[in-house]
Amino acid sequence: MGPRWAPAYNRGSPATIGSRVPPTRTLAIVQFRRLLAKLKRIAGGRASRRRTPEGIRIYAVGDIHGRADLLRALLELIAADAREAPAVRKLLIYLGDYVDRGRESREVIELLLAGPPPGFEAVHLKGNHEAALLHFLEAPGFGHEWRHFGGLETLQSYGVTDLGARLADAGFDRARDQFAALLPEAHRKFLEGLELSVCLGDYLFVHAGVRPGVALEDQREEDLLWIRDEFTRWSGSFGKVVVHGHSVTERPEFEPNRINVDTGAYMTNHLTCAVLDGAQRAFLQTGLAPVSGRAPGPRGPG
Repeated sequence: MGPRWAPAYNRGSPATIGSRVPPTRTLAIVQFRRLLAKLKRIAGGRASRRRTPEGIRIYAVGDIHGRADLLRALLELIAADAREAPAVRKLLIYLGDYVDRGRESREVIELLLAGPPPGFEAVHLKGNHEAALLHFLEAPGFGHEWRHFGGLETLQSYGVTDLGARLADAGFDRARDQFAALLPEAHRKFLEGLELSVCLGDYLFVHAGVRPGVALEDQREEDLLWIRDEFTRWSGSFGKVVVHGHSVTERPEFEPNRINVDTGAYMTNHLTCAVLDGAQRAFLQTGLAPVSGRAPGPRGPG
């Protein structure tokens, strides 16, 4: 049996009739056209690579989840990387989920409030876990749900002691009151002032993702904080490359339409950030050994 292109060539296809183009060249032309079409699909109709604004290096940090130790380690890696480009503007974008699951939520917020490393700017986005914390302050009965995805660890990090194994509604009322008294005003203002998204160049930074088919300016907060499968399974263009966390994966993901940097730091010890500079993309990641007996993967609402 001859090569797959042979029948079309022998029939005198539109690409070859009357031109005497050799079969090997015909194949090369077909392959080039297919590659060009693929590049256009990947670039959302543009055959160029996605870029950040000129003269800025962006570090997009994934879900921290109460791991102040990993945040400190990652900031050291980021500072070392940034020394390679001293002249450019350097921006840290935290993608949300600073609290819950890990045991150092309070310490993480303190680190963020202390400001970025010298020479950096910082933007802090809201995650669904920050939304859960704020909701608990308004509706303590929500504690029955919040406890299943890391809320008790956050309360403990702030010194809340009324956390029996079988908390009834009255118990959560007391826990909320104690938490409200122990939560520093600076922490509360920080949590209430978190942004939902930021757009820079060809990139949109958001905690969970966006709803396919909805214009970026019309996205709902619920989707920006909570969406998962409808977003991650979508292979079409979002208009921007979406940089996000929320959906735990073993390794950071580079897809044509999105970048995911949630590598389950609270259970894997791998806190990840994407490094974006012009058309260049890279990752930085803490490299501690995984926690014994726990494997990465989704747990609760993310």
